[in-house]
Amino acid sequence: MDTIIKVGIREFREHLQQYLTTTSPVAVTRHGETIGFYIPARHQHPDKLQLATLKQAAEDLERLLDKHKLTEDELFAEFRTLRKHAKDKKKKNT
Repeated sequence: MDTIIKVGIREFREHLQQYLTTTSPVAVTRHGETIGFYIPARHQHPDKLQLATLKQAAEDLERLLDKHKLTEDELFAEFRTLRKHAKDKKKKNT
């Protein structure tokens, strides 16, 4: 079994991504007392997991584009329009 990593709650929160990719259990402490544990469920290499997730997302996007008969260019154009409207609205409210 991997060694348990012991970290304070602030450290855990600030470096959450690092701890989520570890294969070691993490004991989370507050004022020196353990308040909980993070036990990793997956033991896949993080890069392989991220690559598999990205591939799945790309396949899902391709299926959605086909379903709605959209091209990537049309999707990006709509995204840019929505983003511009959001920025304009934000400027207006400030």
